[in-house]
Amino acid sequence: MSEQLGYKIIGTIKSVKGDCSAGHKVGDKLNLSGYSSDGLCGFFYHDLFPWISTLQFGGEYPWYEDKDTIELGCIDSYNQVVIELKRVRE
Repeated sequence: MSEQLGYKIIGTIKSVKGDCSAGHKVGDKLNLSGYSSDGLCGFFYHDLFPWISTLQFGGEYPWYEDKDTIELGCIDSYNQVVIELKRVRE
């Protein structure tokens, strides 16, 4: 895709508990969208897809104070990775 649809979403790895089997490290930044996982673990991307697409196309989650930023954890509770999803309004 040559044209960005919706807002740009930046994923930043905030913490890694244990050893991430996908190799994600604190500080990693990913350009995420409904069209691209940018190397994010497929299992994690699968769980994040609804959150990413909602932010990408202008939706909000009313229980978050900052409507452009959310933090979510992967399903592996023993080696949990936490990612921040940030909608970039340009």
